[in-house]
Amino acid sequence: MTPPSRALPPRRGRTELSTSSTIPQTVPSRWQRLAAVAIPLALLALPGPARAQAQNPAQTQAQTELWDGQRAMASIGDLLRFTPRSMETAGHQQTIDYIKGELAKAKADPVTLQRWVFRNDDGKPFAMTNIIARFQPSNPRRVIVATHYDSIVKAYRDAKTPDAPMPGANNSSSGVAVLLETARVLSLLPAPPVGIDFVFFDGEEGSKSLGAGDPDFAPIGSPYFAAHLRDFYPAKKPEKAAVFDMVCDRDLHLKPDPSSIGSAANEVKKFWDIGIKTAPSSFDANPLPYAMSDDHSALAEAGIPSFLVIDFEYEPFYNTTQDTLDKCSAKSLEAVGHTLLQYLYLP
Repeated sequence: MTPPSRALPPRRGRTELSTSSTIPQTVPSRWQRLAAVAIPLALLALPGPARAQAQNPAQTQAQTELWDGQRAMASIGDLLRFTPRSMETAGHQQTIDYIKGELAKAKADPVTLQRWVFRNDDGKPFAMTNIIARFQPSNPRRVIVATHYDSIVKAYRDAKTPDAPMPGANNSSSGVAVLLETARVLSLLPAPPVGIDFVFFDGEEGSKSLGAGDPDFAPIGSPYFAAHLRDFYPAKKPEKAAVFDMVCDRDLHLKPDPSSIGSAANEVKKFWDIGIKTAPSSFDANPLPYAMSDDHSALAEAGIPSFLVIDFEYEPFYNTTQDTLDKCSAKSLEAVGHTLLQYLYLP
């Protein structure tokens, strides 16, 4: 099989922007010209009032009330029992089994496991698995909602115990919890206008499972998925993709990522319009001063308008032993989940 691209920039090796209207060289070049125009436009457009999120406001309210932040918190707690969840650990397979079991309760097609073997630079093999659950598979309009489920293998940024397991309540369990709770709620509601593919990527933290702590880091699962899009989309590519990572912080503060604006300016505007109306204390229309690289990067490079929802400002807990459930908030999870649910029901 064709190995995944290793040309993507490090996910959390933030790239500072020289001005608010410039996308740095780490973002795929074909987005740079668009982003130079999109960012200042977004600065003007995003603070405007959100348009109606559904034809029936009462129905929208009922939809969001079904999305339960405490359930999402419980999912994070379940996932922490499998720590570490990095590749080649027992917790990795336990996490796959857990996600499959939770998705089996939803009205998705039977879960598809995209399996392959990845070999790192010294030839060591890793058994890899992306998890895909499809709602309305016959709907030609497709939207990807994605996260990663693998975790950092050790708390390398911890001052006292850098070799201890990294729990990963926020990085990476929070994204998994958002997707699982959204899938559950969709099973209780009338079908949205688009078919939705929930994708749980493996290997986002790299072959050493150290993410940005590895100077040679590159994601594995999302580039592989992007290189094999025709396996799932033989006729045409998905219309868009939303990727979630680090979204349970008790002090949640979500800003648009410049690389996301470059790839999917209209979708960023839609999502943040809803977020600002739904949870104004958690969403900020002003873009980040640096570009982020995450699983959305591979999807954008493959030609799918893609954006990232992340609160990267997570000090002093980021990739330490302190990334635990008590640092998470059901309110923060609901801010993201309620926004996502409404976004999926837009025309």
